[in-house]
Amino acid sequence: MRVIPTVLALAVIGGGLGWWLTAPAPLPPEATAGLTGDATRGEQVFWASGCASCHMAPGATGEAQLVLSGGQKFPSPFGTFVAPNISPSAQGIGGWSLADFASAVTRGVSPEGQHYYPAFPYASFIRMELQDVADLKAYMDGLPPSDTASLPHEIGFPFNIRRSLGGWKLLFLRDDWVIDDPLTDDEARGRYIAEAMAHCGECHTPRNALGGLETGRWLAGAPNPSGQGTIPNITPAKLGWSADEIVEYLTTGFTPEFDSVGGHMAHVVENMARLPEADRQAVAAYLKKVPPSP
Repeated sequence: MRVIPTVLALAVIGGGLGWWLTAPAPLPPEATAGLTGDATRGEQVFWASGCASCHMAPGATGEAQLVLSGGQKFPSPFGTFVAPNISPSAQGIGGWSLADFASAVTRGVSPEGQHYYPAFPYASFIRMELQDVADLKAYMDGLPPSDTASLPHEIGFPFNIRRSLGGWKLLFLRDDWVIDDPLTDDEARGRYIAEAMAHCGECHTPRNALGGLETGRWLAGAPNPSGQGTIPNITPAKLGWSADEIVEYLTTGFTPEFDSVGGHMAHVVENMARLPEADRQAVAAYLKKVPPSP
């Protein structure tokens, strides 16, 4: 009969340990203390990070793309995620401190202390420099506000248990570089854009059954989360373009075969085309450095 109390005690201890391990872990306040954002620099971070591509209203064009009212839906094997309002209004990020914003962007923790789903690519943004995060917030604070309410995600059990995301983060949230070979300054800049801000791996790298990136097959292509088609392999094993051809594609959207970009990648090209050409050249140099993966 002593077995039952022992089992119950172990269950309580195990549950308490699990609850502690899966607790949201925001950035400490001192991490952003003293940082001042620059909106001019933040505009480049904004385009490199593709914020408007996901958070503008469905079908928005032109200047309306800067109204980050949310509402776009992103299907996945775990349910459908709906981009929230991140405009500088009470419905979005209005009133957030830099510490709140940085914790959300780099740690996936809301100001209320809840885990965000990794459809928000904080698993890539965790590699961003906090000065860039501060600059990004300074720019976004000057964008048009929207009072559109954020819609709930369409996620069923058990994926709607947000606390479980703490376990996901323990397994997959890392701030080290995927490609850690010695790099030139240009290649390192390209790595920073591709692995952090532009979060290329979030779409172009396959995922395991838990939704974690299989970094051993970095940029080797993946099924489209919507279930329709595939996202291509962009390692040298399949992407045989020259560095100049990659730069041209990221500038104009045209491939060496005179095909044109489509789907969500069209937004990525629009964003990349707004960056200095040196940044596109850096991304091309990085992609040529990535190990080939069949």
